[in-house]
Amino acid sequence: MTSFSPMNRRTMLRGTLAAGAGVAFGQLLFSGVAQAYSWSRTLNEGATGADVTELQIRIAGWAADSASHSRVGVDGDFGPGTAAAVKRFQTAYGLTADASVGPNTQAKLNALEQSDGSTLHFNWSEFEDQAAGNFNGGKVSAAQVKENVRRCMYKLEALRKKLGDKPITVNSGFRSIAHNADIGGASDSMHLYGTAADLDVPGVATKTVYQKAETCGFSGLERYTVDHQHVDSRADLGRDWWWESGTV
Repeated sequence: MTSFSPMNRRTMLRGTLAAGAGVAFGQLLFSGVAQAYSWSRTLNEGATGADVTELQIRIAGWAADSASHSRVGVDGDFGPGTAAAVKRFQTAYGLTADASVGPNTQAKLNALEQSDGSTLHFNWSEFEDQAAGNFNGGKVSAAQVKENVRRCMYKLEALRKKLGDKPITVNSGFRSIAHNADIGGASDSMHLYGTAADLDVPGVATKTVYQKAETCGFSGLERYTVDHQHVDSRADLGRDWWWESGTV
């Protein structure tokens, strides 16, 4: 980098991460390709297991009612934070807000997924590396990238709902190391892990997108004074929170 323009500064900040704060990916990611999920029981507070983990992934975008450094822990333990997020999800979709994940709530959760493991309003192709058209060549395996992308999709479903069901365009999702370098991206950009997306919401001010994203568990938010909104989930990887415009 030969200059320190506002754009370069923004790119650098997007990738700036706290040294030594990382958590091994294997503690957070499933291996293998995402696929349609079958619920086998009603889930209530106190439940544990893989189905609770899947629930947490799907309601992670309902982390808070207002701007907050809050996120739903994806740990397979149905605690108070998960219960509160379930209630927000249920309220948003016109369900009884009792934090009990039974057939009606499960049906709504399933209505938000596609058979290939992507979500209702987002496709894998939107997040693939724009140069290679796949999930290869990042900081982690393609399978781990794809799982991170899936988790991002569910947060974006929540953001879309909070924006009044306004369509969201993903300008950039996953980037390979090579492609990221070609466009001058930060060397440890969250795009390299599949945890980030650059968004455009036609007809909605970027500031409004930023404000709604503050409630969706996104721990990385680029400032809203540019022509798109960057969101990422760096805290899911053990990194420090970074909201460039602060709490708005």
